[in-house]
Amino acid sequence: MTLTLRALLGATVSFTLAGAALAETTITVATVNNGDMIRMQGLMDDFYAKHPDIKVEWVTLEENVLRQNVTTDIATGGGQYDVLTIGTYEVPIWGKQGWLVSLNDLPESYDVNDLLPAIRGGLTVDGNLMAAPFYGESSMVMYRKDLMEAAGLTMPDAPTWADIEKAAAAMTDKSKEQYGICLRGKAGWGENMAFLTAMSNSYGARWFDEAWVPQFDQPEWKATLESYLNLMNNYGPPGASNNGFNENLTLFQQGKCGMWIDATVAASFVTGKDSTVADKVGFALAPDNGLGKRGNWLWAWSLAIPASSQKQDAAKAFIDWATNKDYLALVASKEGWANVPPGTRTSLYENPEYAKVPFAKMTLDSINSADPTKPTVKPVPYVGVQFVAIPEFQGLGTTVGEIFSAALAGQKTADQALSEAQTAVADEMKAAGYN
Repeated sequence: MTLTLRALLGATVSFTLAGAALAETTITVATVNNGDMIRMQGLMDDFYAKHPDIKVEWVTLEENVLRQNVTTDIATGGGQYDVLTIGTYEVPIWGKQGWLVSLNDLPESYDVNDLLPAIRGGLTVDGNLMAAPFYGESSMVMYRKDLMEAAGLTMPDAPTWADIEKAAAAMTDKSKEQYGICLRGKAGWGENMAFLTAMSNSYGARWFDEAWVPQFDQPEWKATLESYLNLMNNYGPPGASNNGFNENLTLFQQGKCGMWIDATVAASFVTGKDSTVADKVGFALAPDNGLGKRGNWLWAWSLAIPASSQKQDAAKAFIDWATNKDYLALVASKEGWANVPPGTRTSLYENPEYAKVPFAKMTLDSINSADPTKPTVKPVPYVGVQFVAIPEFQGLGTTVGEIFSAALAGQKTADQALSEAQTAVADEMKAAGYN
């Protein structure tokens, strides 16, 4: 073989190997515009260092829009996304439909047994882990310790709704744009109805009785909605019917909320660098009404792979990176332990460094106190704390959410809203063949 031919062949081999090394698999990740997800996008250099052959394209959406888009895509087998950010509601329903890919073959280093049992159980279908939790949450009271002290009050670790109303009244000074309480008012099954359904559990209300008959015409729901409207109309911010998680987070960070009852995951943001009241925040369990149930929920924003994805191996590599123990350590090294995605792993809560975080124990206690199999005081035929785990709930929850948001906006009374909700849900359940 001549020297020239050898050189030519060598160059060809080198070019081919270089081309192979440069070959990329591009995956599309649909996610929600929450702080932890935004932070993850800023840490992608670590992922690319470990997976130079995978490129990630992000589709980041507001919560209601995300749900609508991914639901349409997966139900039609559209294949637009390779990784979906979905929650504890969707996973069991979509998993049973065969719409999701099992994650049982994640590497041993992932340590699936380290996932908190309550969170792992909600993401497992017929023995298959169908989604990996990015963060888990319940809900709790976040409050201004300085305003409570100024009012001569002390927040109990386990308050009642009466305690909440008393504190809200004491901390409200509308002339200073200081509102005693901020709660979700934006319509959506995962927005205002997540809060109101959890609240209703503590009042002994149910979405359905054991025969799947809607219960909005019962006194427990009337007490729930009237209490909510009373709190918001008297002590809440203006325009509250437009406020969801992100809007209330901004209000609290700006010092305009005396209390905020919402997702435990918000704790790192109300005590973080963007909060003007970071050193003044206390935490308490979600309120109860003396009936044995607190108004807190159970949720995990999780990453799942739709069966329609053509890039499942690359998608699994991304999910492994984004939800494993190394990622928690990465966030801690860059942002501090308080900003680590919470509520997913036992080892995190056993970590002595994380134990120093002021909201760590309250978050874990809140998660452990929620029981999806017995969400309210009376028996129910469904599973789910702040939702009902049936396919129809996404539409039902949105419809009722719009009705209750209109009541908050002053467009109808509590009685009118409850009557409309009862009729709408009863009609839909009859059409769906439940009764």
